[in-house]
This record gives sequence, C-alpha cells and structure tokens, in this order.
Amino acid sequence: ISLSLLHQYYLHQFGWICVVTGASRGIGRGIALQLSEAGATVYITGRQEKTLKQTAAEVTERGGRCLPVVCDSSKEDEIKELFECVQCEQNGRLDLLVNNAYAGVQAIMDNLNKKFWEVDPDVWDTNNNTGLRGHYFCSVYAAWMMVAQGKGLIVFISSMGGLRYLFNVSYGVGKAAVTDMAVELKKKGVVSVSLWPGAAPPGFDSKFKEVFNKGETTEFSGRCIVELAKDKSLMSMTGPVSMTCDLAHRYGLKDVDVDYTSLKFLISQIPYVSWLSVFTPSFIRVPRSMLSLGSGKF
Repeated sequence: ISLSLLHQYYLHQFGWICVVTGASRGIGRGIALQLSEAGATVYITGRQEKTLKQTAAEVTERGGRCLPVVCDSSKEDEIKELFECVQCEQNGRLDLLVNNAYAGVQAIMDNLNKKFWEVDPDVWDTNNNTGLRGHYFCSVYAAWMMVAQGKGLIVFISSMGGLRYLFNVSYGVGKAAVTDMAVELKKKGVVSVSLWPGAAPPGFDSKFKEVFNKGETTEFSGRCIVELAKDKSLMSMTGPVSMTCDLAHRYGLKDVDVDYTSLKFLISQIPYVSWLSVFTPSFIRVPRSMLSLGSGKF
C-alpha cells in the first residue's frame, strides 16, 4: 500500500478537525505531524510565521493538511479570531484541541531554587499568560463548538507539576488548575485530558536539548493523542493526568526510553542506592498515586 493510499484511508477513517497551539517546534510540532498523518486537518498556531510555515511544509510532505495561523496565545483577541476562523471554515466542527503553547521555560531556568516571595511577581504572567490563561481562553472557544456537537477532546500538555510540587508556585498552579474543566464537560460528551510527556527535546537552545537527549521523541505525544482520539472508551480517561508511558502500555506503542512509573527508573534517580537499579526488574511499575507522595498536595 502506498503512503498516499494509506493517508487517504486514515483521512476517511479519522478526518478530525484539530487545533494545536504552540506547534511551530518541539512537542507541538510533533503532535501536528502525527495528527496529520492520521488524516486530520490541523490548524497550528505560533507567534512566528516562518517556523509555522516550516512545520506546515513538513505536514504537506507527509501528505497531510495543515493550516498555519499566526496567533499569540497570550492575546485574547487573536485566540477569538482563530476559533471564529475554524468555526466558519469547518461549519462549526472541531474535534480536538491541544493546548500546548507555553512561554515560561526561560523564566523557570532563571529562577530555579527560588521561593515565590524571592521572585518578581511578574513571573506569574510569564508562566501563565501564554500557558494557563491562553489554555483557558482556547478551551472556552473550543467548548462552544464541542458542546454544541456533543463530542470532542481537549488535551492539555502537562507535567509532573499536575501531580505534585515542581519548580515553583506559579508553575504548579498553571499545571494543576486545568483539571476541573473535565468535571463540567463530562455530561456534555466532551473529554478533557492532561497529558504528561516524558523528557523530549524542546526545540530550542541546545543546552536544554542535552538534558532531554535520552528521552522520547517529540512526535511520541502525538502518537499517544491519536490513539486517545480513536479510543472508544475515552470518556473513562477524562480528568486526571495521563502519562505517555501509561498510554504506551495501554495502546502498545513503542518509543519511550524512560518510564517514569518504572521502579527501576525511580531507584536509578536516588543517590547512594542507584546501583540497586541494576538488579531491579524493568517490568515492576509504581502506582501513579505514589509519585505525589511527600508533595503535600494531596
């Protein structure tokens, strides 16, 4: 079967209409590529037209359909215009929103190990205007369409910060605050999932890439989201944080180099006893709830 015929099959089977924010590089780009390969029409957003067009070109090379839209996720008027465009062009249909845009990485690195009162309070805006606030507005406009059609999937790209304390207060609020949407959307047939990817190259600054160079590929989150969207029991997964390593086990996906629930991996991260990981079977997994122990969050 040729790649073009395979794409046409997926287009017929899974012709979703999708929006992926922050899709010009890193995980967002990988998600857009995987959704397009599954036959979706993907609206991708970012602040730089050049990098958006590069991602769109890659999608086209793979036989997908991508619509790049310059949109700053910290600006409500641009977000509103984006979803009005989708509603008009797709006759009110939207199947999937991936809230990925984020602009706080540098602020996190600049303020590591500092308490919230030791940092300029403006860091809240840096961490959450493009992230939490932008996600909220995108979700509101997406929900208008999804609730009307009685179905849809909203994915928030999250992290361990959705389970326990991580980095700082403003970062943690941004990751933990979005789960309540699932409660209000559930009775309307719309699923809301927070996805925790493993370490993956962020798509900028080489010193960060070196930290993540042994992690999963930037497209693996996209593969997980494709499987989520196809899952007939998807509503059972609405609300909590889902890890890519969990979804890898659920759907039989192969890509993850690091399983954050593996007892072997967790022991390898503990000083003085890391040598024990050599003797720990790789199939033993720790319940996800235990990852939040000691955080004081639950």
